[in-house]
Amino acid sequence: MTNVIPFFLLFNETYIHNLMTLPSEKEALRPVYLSIAGNASLAIIKGAAGFLGNSYALIADAIESTCDIFSTLLILLGLKYARIPPDKNHPYGHGKVEPIITFIIGCVLVASATAIAIQSIHHIRVPNTAPQPYTLAVIGVAIIMKEIIHRIVISYGKRFGSTSISADARHHRSDAITSICVFTGIFIAIAGGKGYESADGWAALVASLFIYYNSYLIFRPAVEEIMDEQLYDELVLKIRNLSAKVEGVVDTEKCLVRKSGMKFNVDLHITVDAGISVKKGHEIAHHLKDALLKQIPQLADVLIHIEPDK
Repeated sequence: MTNVIPFFLLFNETYIHNLMTLPSEKEALRPVYLSIAGNASLAIIKGAAGFLGNSYALIADAIESTCDIFSTLLILLGLKYARIPPDKNHPYGHGKVEPIITFIIGCVLVASATAIAIQSIHHIRVPNTAPQPYTLAVIGVAIIMKEIIHRIVISYGKRFGSTSISADARHHRSDAITSICVFTGIFIAIAGGKGYESADGWAALVASLFIYYNSYLIFRPAVEEIMDEQLYDELVLKIRNLSAKVEGVVDTEKCLVRKSGMKFNVDLHITVDAGISVKKGHEIAHHLKDALLKQIPQLADVLIHIEPDK
């Protein structure tokens, strides 16, 4: 039911290698279009089956899939906006819109989870007839589809280093897990017979709790990115190693990285021979910046501060 997953990007060697390829807009939007198509088809199928098959848990699942469509549309808008070049009012670019969009998605999920929980409690207190058996087949197909979409989208999220795409992928995995809860509730309601009709409502309630939890998993990394938390040790190490190979660079001191959308801004302090001229130090800084931007295209900009070697 939810489309979420924690955005703890593990900057290992594979991830750093992926930074070498900056995705085109067409590539970046491909997983977004897949998510929209998948959620739209599942929302229609689950909604119709839940209504005709007398399963509120399935209807709740359809409602969440519908919310997922709107959250994915927000991601689509965010990715397009984030790629707008820097301007006078936004000298660092527009990439920060990504974690903001991710934060909004978390709010939408909390709202949908609350609505589902309220209705679930109502259905538990006033149980109706048990769901139709074919609703089990529908939810089973939904689980398989969600897991397949999750694996495709998460590969794009890791490749591009996008928190919003990764969040969308986590959503799909969460959907699969909560749909398993729905499947279990429907099965108990059908197999248990009279007196077990409320199991369908309990399944919807458990699903809403999963949505709350996954909302937290979305909020946390979005806040980390907005607050510029330093999570990129492997990238910093790569920058230091590349800097050491540039002629004239004696050593590197501070190296601070800020993520903005799918790109990074770097503040780098280097030491040079104290006896060289200001002009020479300026040339070294320019050579270093050009080398870093060439070898790590995912860097949006590098600000280099020169320190004399003691």
